[in-house]
Amino acid sequence: MKAIKTAALVAVMIASTSLPALAEMAGSANLGRESYGMASWYGPGFKGQRTASGEKFNPKALTAAHPTLPFGTLVEVSRPDRKKSVVVVVTDRGPYVAGRSIDLSRAAARRLHMSYLGAVPVRMQVIGMTE
Repeated sequence: MKAIKTAALVAVMIASTSLPALAEMAGSANLGRESYGMASWYGPGFKGQRTASGEKFNPKALTAAHPTLPFGTLVEVSRPDRKKSVVVVVTDRGPYVAGRSIDLSRAAARRLHMSYLGAVPVRMQVIGMTE
């Protein structure tokens, strides 16, 4: 019975919390999180299409697709082998290819000198949230 009351209380608390507040809580929990993986990029074929966040995709913007980070998360993506880095905003979901951790816009890929490559190993660190 106690578990049911606790679950009901949690459900009421979540229902009374706005979606932006939930996203902010999730984003702050990830602050400083560091991970390593493979980055790829996507671009011209998706120009103008809606991303999972509802924004129109712009390959010239410094944006990224990530499977779990909240939309609006600022992520520093770096190539340690080249001493290059870029800060991107998560606006979409993906990548949908096994073994990939993040999909970058073409502009972000160019900053990392990887647009001529398919995928490269990167370091990713959550550095904040937009607004």
